[in-house]
Amino acid sequence: MEPPSGPDSPEEGSPCDLAQAFSRILHRLTGQQARRGDASEAALTELSALLEAPACERLLEGDGGVPAILGQVARALEKCAAPPKDEAGGGVAERAARVGLVFLKLLGKVGAARSSPGSPACRAGLRHLAAPIYVFAITHSAERPWSSPRSRHVAGEVLASLLGVTECGSVAGFLRGESEDDKGRFAGILGFLKADLNKESWKNNPATKHVFFWTLQQVTRPWLNQHLERVLPPSLLISDDYQTENKILGVHCLHHIVLNVPAADLLQYNRAQVLHHALFNHLYTPEHSLIQAVLLCLLDLFPVLEKGLHWKGDAARPTTHCDEVLQLILTHMEPEHRILLRRTYARNLPAFVKRLGILTVRHMKRLERVIIGYLEVYDGPEEEARLKILETLKLLMQYTWPRIPCRLVVFLKALLKLICDVARDPTLTPEPVKNALLQEATDCLITLDHCSQGQVKDLLAKILQSCEDSRVVNCLRKVQQAPEGAHYDGT
Repeated sequence: MEPPSGPDSPEEGSPCDLAQAFSRILHRLTGQQARRGDASEAALTELSALLEAPACERLLEGDGGVPAILGQVARALEKCAAPPKDEAGGGVAERAARVGLVFLKLLGKVGAARSSPGSPACRAGLRHLAAPIYVFAITHSAERPWSSPRSRHVAGEVLASLLGVTECGSVAGFLRGESEDDKGRFAGILGFLKADLNKESWKNNPATKHVFFWTLQQVTRPWLNQHLERVLPPSLLISDDYQTENKILGVHCLHHIVLNVPAADLLQYNRAQVLHHALFNHLYTPEHSLIQAVLLCLLDLFPVLEKGLHWKGDAARPTTHCDEVLQLILTHMEPEHRILLRRTYARNLPAFVKRLGILTVRHMKRLERVIIGYLEVYDGPEEEARLKILETLKLLMQYTWPRIPCRLVVFLKALLKLICDVARDPTLTPEPVKNALLQEATDCLITLDHCSQGQVKDLLAKILQSCEDSRVVNCLRKVQQAPEGAHYDGT
């Protein structure tokens, strides 16, 4: 027959009695009965009452297996409050708030034990409790479909109490350690999440990916590299999902790793190549938000991939990963008609030209077609795409100036057409945006003039005599009045 359960069971308050009482509650939280809501609620009520009983005043004094059983109870409580697979389900937030209140009582007991002299089991208790309580707090502290204002408030209090009990000033310090002797709890939390971060189970709990991502962001250089083997596989797993939301989240995880792990560690075991392959495959998607995340990550990965490349002056410079990505981007840009994708591609194009420098000349013909094509198309009130294309054109001329004179007429016509179109624009484009477009186009004309040894000024002189539009004339006069510039030495 099962021993009686209730808050008054451990009358003596000995560690063994407490361990038995907690074991009974653990059985009720994890057994088949726990699937019934009333059973889990009854177990929570019993546990809350037990923690308030006088017998628990010296909860962590001695051992008797109490720290280990408390850790199992905390794990069961975290699972009890976890959101269901479909992110819905009534009562999740309310149950989480109740679990949070139990955790607050438990942390209060741990805090009292820390302040009392000589508690050998207290450190062990914290070691068992920290991971499940932390995961619970992060799961329910953000605004999610499974949370409510009350559950978020309670979760925030639980996190603050956990940091107080562990004497940590911040979540980052809690995870990485706040001293040389303190190794932090990041490894323990990753170990706790490991069972829910494999290919078969990571979607069973919709909160797991968010907890992993948020936790990963708190650990930066130089602490992250020692955990690389644990954080890279789940990041790749999440990024390889079929849902765009998960792909983006996974790419953000990979980007954080690229930024905070030394290049030598990323190059070891071909990890950087694996990252590049995973990211490159996403460039074939039509999702602009994913493309944006991938391109930003790739731009930071290129220096790592090219770290081992050394150019010998007697041979052609090797094609880089940046060349391959830019070639694919330009291939996609030419026929693209979706405005959000056009903006995304154009937004990142200047960074690629800066990255390649004079080697952008390899992509000159395709870049010319893309630039001309994008300058002709109205881009909405903000004109983000055309502004970024003008920035790209200016950089291109600065880096590859010897190749510009033969393209003088093509670029001059495109820039003059743009200036005329913007000056006479009947749309609702804000005046500051029009002014920015005219200024950028004027700067490009000045740069084009420098690259062609003053040919632009000679050609514009005739136009000024016949042009009647004041805004166009103002732009052309700025070009005429610009000082002579030295040639750009592409580097």
